[in-house]
Amino acid sequence: MAIPVETFFLAPDTEGTLQARIQQMIAEGILSGRFAKGEKLPSSRKLAAHLGVSRITVTLAYTELLANDYLVSRDRSGYFVSDNAPEPTGLAPRGDRSDAIDWSRALGRRYTGGATPEKPQDWAAYPYPFIYGQTDPRLFDHANWRHCALRAMGRQDFQALTADQYDRDDPKLVEFVLRHTLPRRGIVAEPEEVLVTMGAQNALWLTAQVLLTPRRRAVIEDPCFHALRDILVQSRCHLTAVPVDADGLPPDALPERADVIFSTPSHQSPTNTTMPMDRRERLLAKAAAMDALIVEDDYEFEMAYLGAPSPALKSLDREGRVIYVGSFSKSIFPGLRLGYLVGSRAFIREARALRTSVLRHPPGHIQRTAAYFLSLGHYDALIRRLGQTFARRRSAMVEALEHHGLSIAGTGRFGGSSIWMRAPDGVDTGALDLALRRQGVLIEPGAPFFHREAPPRNHYRLAYSSIPSERIRDGIAILAREMARQAEDA
Repeated sequence: MAIPVETFFLAPDTEGTLQARIQQMIAEGILSGRFAKGEKLPSSRKLAAHLGVSRITVTLAYTELLANDYLVSRDRSGYFVSDNAPEPTGLAPRGDRSDAIDWSRALGRRYTGGATPEKPQDWAAYPYPFIYGQTDPRLFDHANWRHCALRAMGRQDFQALTADQYDRDDPKLVEFVLRHTLPRRGIVAEPEEVLVTMGAQNALWLTAQVLLTPRRRAVIEDPCFHALRDILVQSRCHLTAVPVDADGLPPDALPERADVIFSTPSHQSPTNTTMPMDRRERLLAKAAAMDALIVEDDYEFEMAYLGAPSPALKSLDREGRVIYVGSFSKSIFPGLRLGYLVGSRAFIREARALRTSVLRHPPGHIQRTAAYFLSLGHYDALIRRLGQTFARRRSAMVEALEHHGLSIAGTGRFGGSSIWMRAPDGVDTGALDLALRRQGVLIEPGAPFFHREAPPRNHYRLAYSSIPSERIRDGIAILAREMARQAEDA
């Protein structure tokens, strides 16, 4: 297939003959990397008609480029970018304009500068990636996911795949959430009380946009999910951070007045603590007394391989006070970006309207593929396999940490995929992370999780979702040696 002829145009400010300008235009396309080696150029007839020049002019330009080894001719096939063509230079194309806009004044709002850390894209190339939020591709059921994707593309599902559903979600996916996922958390809901989102983070953003204004107050846990804090800061609401203890968010420490309380009661992020049942009931009572809403992020509840998880806070709610956030991105694979909101009809109606104005709905093909993967039993089989593997990895990690005397600050009572750690006083885990990367080890520094002017810098998180069991011991040994060196220097 030839390069589209519409990508070729002669800049009006270039000099020289038409032949030279065409030759220069194609050479610049190759040198800038826009035209790759082996790509076919338009025929001389089509390019001449598009540019409004004679065919012989284009042919002569092609011939000159052929002589300079930019192009190669193949019998009865046309002209192609030569394998021996010069490598792209990375230089900006001719006619590059300077940016005359003062963006410091033009930007109405800024979204950069948050505390969300940057994670290396090549994390899989590291031999010891103790990095959270990624998955081991060897554990995923590629064959059955592919089967479900092909089924979703079949004639029977064509309408669900291709139609603009406007503000609706895939009924098969919603039905699975209602009949299988929510009952496992003790939650009963109707279709009008569920909204599919582009992952849990999108669900939290929708919730903040619908519920918060600059005059309202939100409460977050400290430490907490750093992306949630960035969302709330961007909403310009009043923000209060309440330090968590060994049982999670303490209701008695809440401010006198609040409008929305964000919490992770079943699996606190990032400390992994679980809120006891009596504290959950006190949290609901405190929220009712101040007429506040609670947003429950129930992430990783599926990773309960050490015992049955506690019922969701939403299951104890009798007043419609709790908005529930769930996600399939952690349990299936992170790139799926598929989650859901559960709440009262009035709230879901507004969240649906906001979602519609931004992205209509998550892609129909992804929703239908996930619906098949869930309903055909592949999801439950995947969860069992992940639980068995994570249990072995967790055991290996705890053993290695204890062997080297590293301090564990929090582990999930029912499972999970990470361990919250504390380094000796004086050790900056940001600097520790940089030093470990040079030795093939990835950790997650803990400072971004705290909402304080001077957050503690000696916490960090170790995940075992993306590292094989047999590498854990060696990776922890490297971590321990570097930790000891930096503690001695401190």
